[in-house]
Amino acid sequence: MEYPISKNTILIHLGGLGDICLSESTIHSLSHHFRGGIDALGNRRFLILFDSYFNKIYSIDSQRWLPLFKEEEKALEYERFIFIGKDREGRFIERLKGLSRMPPIFIDMFPGPTDKRIHVEDYQLSQLGLYSIEPKKIDIKTKKAERVILYPEVTIKKRKWPKERFLDLYISLESKGIPVLILCQYGMKIPVEQKIHIDELTEIRDFFSEGGVFVSNDSGIAHLAGLCGLKTVTIFIDSDPLIWHPRGVNYPITGDINSIRVEDVEERILEALSIA
Repeated sequence: MEYPISKNTILIHLGGLGDICLSESTIHSLSHHFRGGIDALGNRRFLILFDSYFNKIYSIDSQRWLPLFKEEEKALEYERFIFIGKDREGRFIERLKGLSRMPPIFIDMFPGPTDKRIHVEDYQLSQLGLYSIEPKKIDIKTKKAERVILYPEVTIKKRKWPKERFLDLYISLESKGIPVLILCQYGMKIPVEQKIHIDELTEIRDFFSEGGVFVSNDSGIAHLAGLCGLKTVTIFIDSDPLIWHPRGVNYPITGDINSIRVEDVEERILEALSIA
């Protein structure tokens, strides 16, 4: 199979939804620097939310991209690669050097244990100067906050504040006359009347355009809500909110699963609702 040589720069981002949301300012800065001449490679379902920054978006699932990870007779060649991610041993960057005409640009995705504790967005933007690229941080305009959206999750890897607590929170807010609804994960059954199921991320983004206060565990959807201008009340069990909080206006809550009370979360929600 012949692999074409492209004159474009291709940005590789293999992170999840939250990771890409946190990288938006970095992507914006790179797109501006290269005057829009960037293609993107990664999870297409996530990257499509940011399609205005790219000429084309490619799915990492395609066999076309095997040369990035495996030696083959016919190698893929681009003008330049940009990689936003983690490459602790430097092997991936070395591989990219052999597949591009220009030296690759590597933006370390998030600070490590020995790095300064700063937010992911600021950490990434601080690295652009190494490549003479001007950082352009996006200013998020906060939308009106007249409704509360709760987003319980099914626990997979990270420890999460449980669904049952979200149900108790829903009942408490409703009893106070506060407009509240639950955004349900795919397949999740919630015994409440005010709930909504949305599977497509572009439709969730449209739903967020109406504003509100978004309450959830630390999750990719929380980061999407934040960049859409919602105030976010985010529960952090295992991660550092200083590094990982959603962009925009965020009210973090930290603690152990059993130590975080419904009253604690409700207090932060009322605080978010009371501030214009």
